Amino acid sequence: MNRVPWISRVAAVASLGDENRRRLFDVVTAAPDAVGRDDAAAALGMARSTASFHLDRLVRDGLLAVEFRKLGGKEGPGSGRPAKLYRAAVEEVSASVPERNYDLAAELLVSAVEDSAADGGSARDALLRAARVRGGAAADAAGADDFPSVLVAEGYQPADDGEGGLVLLNCPFHRVAQGHAGVVCAMNGAFLGGAAAACGVDPARVEALDIEQLRADGAASPVQCCARILPA
Repeated sequence: MNRVPWISRVAAVASLGDENRRRLFDVVTAAPDAVGRDDAAAALGMARSTASFHLDRLVRDGLLAVEFRKLGGKEGPGSGRPAKLYRAAVEEVSASVPERNYDLAAELLVSAVEDSAADGGSARDALLRAARVRGGAAADAAGADDFPSVLVAEGYQPADDGEGGLVLLNCPFHRVAQGHAGVVCAMNGAFLGGAAAACGVDPARVEALDIEQLRADGAASPVQCCARILPA
């Protein structure tokens, strides 16, 4: 699945910092059906114009969606104009600074446990298979055959290493990798290899190292990814 761009998720979370918008968002998401401006305003004792302004801002920030529907079951001429209604556009929204993707790590790890339990195979092998497949799917979902663009979309922050390769300045799995580098760095390398292959890049160019050792040697920043992309 192609994730919503990081900057859009940050903006959405920031939008809910306004108390009126947060309360309106809660009203709409808790309702069993789409909510009109009048009902939302009445639920909070808020002026209709104020509710309308903030609801439309939530739409622009990607948190709510709009639909138009005639209410009261009336259709045809004389039934009036369709009402503007609001409903949730997302089940949840989260953002971290720097960007992280712990949901992906959890999904891959759970998938590996399920697969190994089903066939009695190695959980580690199942994890690497799942990560490679998911990496390829991420590249396809991004609609890009440009590997660096896919890396940007996934939050890795690629930078030229001065030798024709790339270093990845951000680790999307940073906290999970603490104390579990052997598993997480291997998973990360498989994910990047799958994405590389989908972009027509030789997966052998993806080199995943032990990030804990790199940091201990002073060869990596505290948030740098364990992997690098070797020159072609």
